[in-house]
Amino acid sequence: MRDLGAGCKYLMEGQRWVARHGKQFGFGLLPGLITLVLYAAALVALALWGEDFVTWATPFADDWSSPWPGLFRGFLTAVLFALALLLSVITFTAVTLLIGQPFYENLSEKVDRDVSPDGTAPESGLPLWRELWISARDSLRILVRALLWGVLLFGLGFIPVVGQTVVPVIGFMVTGFFLTQELTSVALQRRRVELRDRLALLRTRKTLVWGFGTPLAVSFLIPFVAVFLMPGAVAGATLMARDLLAEETPHLSPSEGPVSPSGV
Repeated sequence: MRDLGAGCKYLMEGQRWVARHGKQFGFGLLPGLITLVLYAAALVALALWGEDFVTWATPFADDWSSPWPGLFRGFLTAVLFALALLLSVITFTAVTLLIGQPFYENLSEKVDRDVSPDGTAPESGLPLWRELWISARDSLRILVRALLWGVLLFGLGFIPVVGQTVVPVIGFMVTGFFLTQELTSVALQRRRVELRDRLALLRTRKTLVWGFGTPLAVSFLIPFVAVFLMPGAVAGATLMARDLLAEETPHLSPSEGPVSPSGV
């Protein structure tokens, strides 16, 4: 349970770090704002033309007697929009990190230098184009996993009682795990930790991951909140990555004591 609290503390500590470094916070907002505009445009387009798309995709329902075509297509339109919302929450972080790779790399490095005993930060030694390719490839792999979970949880949502109580909680925990994976990838990729090893590392400290990612997943349901929390989330994920790798972090902020590297 103390890992759960440590995860929340890393999330808050990351927000405090960017609050003390206003320039990094300002630059960190730009990728989120760009992503927000793109996603908002896509969702508005879906709201305007989603019903037309469903009608075009279900010509077999034209011959059904009224009111079944309308009810069937209305249900499919609602399902399509719900899946789009779920997908936007799951992929928002990955797309924002991809767009803002140079911004967040710089932010993460500064966090490492600020808290490391010798004032240095690990470097991948890879050119930017190579880092972008690895980030895009790994994000796509995570997206496939997240989509499979999303479809499964959406189906389970139709189970009476359980679907309206237990499934949403599991959904936030799953989303939180994948959000944390994406956010810690900025720091872990600089350390040349491969995707498979990153996932294995996170699974060893699931309560730490849930403590960090689940509140973030709930917050990210509000688009503007997601934009403003992203810089601090990257900073907090960098601190948590140091914990996961048992790297020495003698202090986290001038006013707070350290979080134990073991999380206990």
